[in-house]
Amino acid sequence: QVQLVEAGGGLVQPGGSLRVSCAASESIFSINVMGWYRQPPGKQRELVASITNGGVTNYADSTKGRFTISRGTAENTVYLQMNSLKPEDTAVYYCNGRIFSRIWYEYWGQGTQVTVSS
Repeated sequence: QVQLVEAGGGLVQPGGSLRVSCAASESIFSINVMGWYRQPPGKQRELVASITNGGVTNYADSTKGRFTISRGTAENTVYLQMNSLKPEDTAVYYCNGRIFSRIWYEYWGQGTQVTVSS
């Protein structure tokens, strides 16, 4: 059972930056895909960014060029660096891990709140 724990959310002004982290109970290299999703108030959860254990990244159009997903020096950590934040980035940000072992298994963190406001 993989456990994921997010941290680093908070309040930031428009145009500012935040970095959120995800700590996994297993090496992220044993997890096929790590991703960040977000759920704005009153809206559905959406993909923000993902990274495979081979280092291939994918970004939502709304965050491309502003957000960066990366692996930490610790084997169990993934980061999401968020720059040029906008009020519409306000959401609960969730860490996600997917493992393929004959079938796909999916794991979620508890979420961390990011609020972009003056």
